[in-house]
Amino acid sequence: MVLAASLAASGCSLLPSSNESNAPATTAATSASAPATKAKADANPTQPPTAGQALAEKVKASLTALGNTTSSPNREQMMTAMLDAGAIKEKVEVSIDRTPTGLAVDAIEAAAPVAKECVIGQVRDGKVAVAILPLLASGRCFVGDQH
Repeated sequence: MVLAASLAASGCSLLPSSNESNAPATTAATSASAPATKAKADANPTQPPTAGQALAEKVKASLTALGNTTSSPNREQMMTAMLDAGAIKEKVEVSIDRTPTGLAVDAIEAAAPVAKECVIGQVRDGKVAVAILPLLASGRCFVGDQH
């Protein structure tokens, strides 16, 4: 309770504020740690991308091109985009493009396993998001039987 009171009194919060971003802070308060960050970066030379990272970049480019032509792609278009990016057809999983009542879904996703990771891409209103997540224990990227 003392910690919460001292945080409140100093204007700090344990919750992220609405104006915080995921980008590194560039304020003077963080400049003191810049030399340590630079030294750490110099100690780890740039590594080549992993297979998952390389596929993720290609998937992002392929889905972005798709999103530029249609804001709501269907399953076949998502499969084609994943194959164009270099994914293996037999391993690609694509979410459904219609709800059980026949309506178009808000977003469609496709995923491809690479090593022990899944490259997952989503198109929503023509905008693309790509993430690399761990492979599920089942050896798949999606839960359920709709692939």
